[in-house]
Amino acid sequence: MKIEDLKTTIRDVVDFPSKGIVFKDLTTLIKDGEALHTMSEALKELYADKGVTKVVGIESRGFIGGSILAYELGCGFVPARKPGKLPAVTIKKSYAKEYGVDTIELHSDAINENDVVVLHDDLLATGGTMAAACELVKSMNPKKIYINFVVELEALHGRDNLPKDCEVSSLLKF
Repeated sequence: MKIEDLKTTIRDVVDFPSKGIVFKDLTTLIKDGEALHTMSEALKELYADKGVTKVVGIESRGFIGGSILAYELGCGFVPARKPGKLPAVTIKKSYAKEYGVDTIELHSDAINENDVVVLHDDLLATGGTMAAACELVKSMNPKKIYINFVVELEALHGRDNLPKDCEVSSLLKF
């Protein structure tokens, strides 16, 4: 299976989570073994020679691809979670969303100055969550930060809201 073939495995769900939204459902991609393997290999190829030491996956769908990527690279996985879900000392960042304010947290000892980090989420829409996660990771002073998505919705221009000093990549663009 080729990368572009992955698009055919993604289901559109109309009016979810609210009227007027066409939700890109990646659960149909990950339930297909061949598609999941293709996605996994493509993610690994992007970062195999970058010296990555940690992958930060954003709750909750970013945990799937992020864990796979960390495994493939032989590095650590760090969950970026909603408030109150991590058991030890955390740092947090609040950010505006279309319908309110949300917050994301990391363990305060998750990243250090020797780390090369890939921030991963399943889909780039407006970029608010990823921008907040990136600010958190930057505050921990890693050597380098990469940002990655499986899917990017180009019409929403989410890249414009991400830090310009971080390399951003997406496997698929709609």
